[in-house]
Parts: sequence; C-alpha cells; structure tokens
Amino acid sequence: MASSPTVGRTVLYRLSEQDSRDINRRRRDFEHRTPVLDGTGFVGRVGNSAAEGQVCAATVVRVWNESTDAVNLQVHLDGNDILWATSRSQGDDPGQWAWPEVS
Repeated sequence: MASSPTVGRTVLYRLSEQDSRDINRRRRDFEHRTPVLDGTGFVGRVGNSAAEGQVCAATVVRVWNESTDAVNLQVHLDGNDILWATSRSQGDDPGQWAWPEVS
C-alpha cells in the first residue's frame, strides 16, 4: 500500500537547477546589500551554497488533491532560510519529492 502525502509529513526534496539558482541569488543579494537594516526585524538569507540534485528535508504544507501527489513544500535548507516549493510531484528527478527510506 502506497503512502499518501498529508500536511505535516516529512519528505525528501531534490533541488532543481532553478531552485538552486534562486536560493544562491537571494543569499548573494543579502551578502552584498548595504547598509544592513539594523533594528528593523529584517532577516537576511544566509547559508551554504545550494546545488541542483541536493537532497533536503521538506515538510508538506498543502496537498492539492488526495488523488494526486502534487503538494506544496517548505524545504529546509542548509542555512537560516527555507524554500517554498509549490505544486511538486513525487519522483526521483530534481524538482520532485520522495519518501525517506525506512531503516
């Protein structure tokens, strides 16, 4: 019996080329931003470089239709930021999510 994605479940998400470009661009933009906005509540995006194919833990935040595997995810990156990955399907390719292996 195959599992169905539900809100709150943890899955593994494989970053796409576009995901990694966007993540790295936002982090670079913050690095080069001057002046830093002290005392405003602004939180910069800081973290290690992201690459296509990198696998990250993600939390399902929306299931579009119980008969499909299309979900929205909050992808936990190696930094202080997250990626909102919308309408992603299950699979092994970049830009898709998969269930973690059970050990």
